[in-house]
Amino acid sequence: MHDHHHPHDHDHDHNGSELSPVEARVRALESILVEKGYVEPAALDAIIDTYETRIGPRNGARVVARAWSDPAYAQRLREDATAAIAELGFSGRQGEHMVAVFNDRDTHHVVVCTLCSCYPWPVLGLPPVWYKSAPYRSRVVIDPRSVLAEFGTRVPADKTIRVCDSTAEIRYLVIPERPPGTEGWSEQQLAELVTRDSMIGTGLPRSPQAA
Repeated sequence: MHDHHHPHDHDHDHNGSELSPVEARVRALESILVEKGYVEPAALDAIIDTYETRIGPRNGARVVARAWSDPAYAQRLREDATAAIAELGFSGRQGEHMVAVFNDRDTHHVVVCTLCSCYPWPVLGLPPVWYKSAPYRSRVVIDPRSVLAEFGTRVPADKTIRVCDSTAEIRYLVIPERPPGTEGWSEQQLAELVTRDSMIGTGLPRSPQAA
């Protein structure tokens, strides 16, 4: 899906870039709440920082990068993902019962929650809108290859696709295949290649060239 932008002479962010209609409405609502004293700007900043930098895909990217670069950690992740992820400081609500599934040359995993929208918040942040949508939740189980193709992810015909159904008891984190050409890269460099969608299974990591 693409955002449609319309000109608003007075709606710009702090860098001077034009805001989308939704962003402009959010900015206006925020201003009203602050002016009336209902919220504190510092509190809003803290919440945003929490979900964007501390409870978000960057956490999951660190887990994946560690698994790519440390075989012993990858093995602990296979055996007890909840404990292994907690080693990096990521745990809590919606992340109590984690299972890591590893993509390889024969298998590609994709995650869905067919009943609602169970999602591993500590490592992926808030779920995207499409993850919670009825079409995704129903179609990816029936025809995962076609759904992945709609995301731009074409899985070879000879590779098995396994759909992992999250529940209130189990939440999955996909460990994508490490991109070739990254030998000798640091964990920080590797983490830059990991996308949110690659940890859900609807996408792939960035290539070293793209990064």
